[in-house]
Amino acid sequence: MTTKISELLEAAARQAVPVVRGIRDDQLGAPTPCPDYTVRDLLNHLLHVVIGFQALAARKEADFATTPDHLARTGDGWRDAFAEETARLAAAWAVPGAEEGRTGAMDLPARTVGHMILLDLTAHPWDLARATGQEFTPDPDCVRELAAPVAEMVPMGRRYGAFGEPVPVPDGASEFERLLALIGRDPRWTPPGRG
Repeated sequence: MTTKISELLEAAARQAVPVVRGIRDDQLGAPTPCPDYTVRDLLNHLLHVVIGFQALAARKEADFATTPDHLARTGDGWRDAFAEETARLAAAWAVPGAEEGRTGAMDLPARTVGHMILLDLTAHPWDLARATGQEFTPDPDCVRELAAPVAEMVPMGRRYGAFGEPVPVPDGASEFERLLALIGRDPRWTPPGRG
């Protein structure tokens, strides 16, 4: 039986929220495995897509052209805001019919769109954990769910600059390490000066 996107998003959020809560204010300027993104940039991006994909679940428009400074908007409450918005995201995708039909500016199947935000909510917490010296274990059901759809998304994602070139991984790499490598992350990435 196919697992609902909303349930997978809830599982991903359970792993992501503690990482975000564990980020100190003095780490916001740190580099991340995403080239050109600091921790602050990546938090703003993640909040932006979590909010935007709530709209896509409801067949509303979402503007991803620019990323607002959500951290400035929420002040010291950005950690709570992330927890609240991820809960709203799962709720939006739990509405009957959210996974049916098509949605978004690219008119993609709704479940494909759901996989896109599931990937962000699974991979970016790893980025943030690596950047801030935290442990992160993704939900295994999310990793398994993403394997096939991400392999299909990768060519288009690379064309649009969402994914980097694949990174080689050694034999015995975990499913999650293979997923990270497929989207252009080096699973062995460490912050400059700490590797």
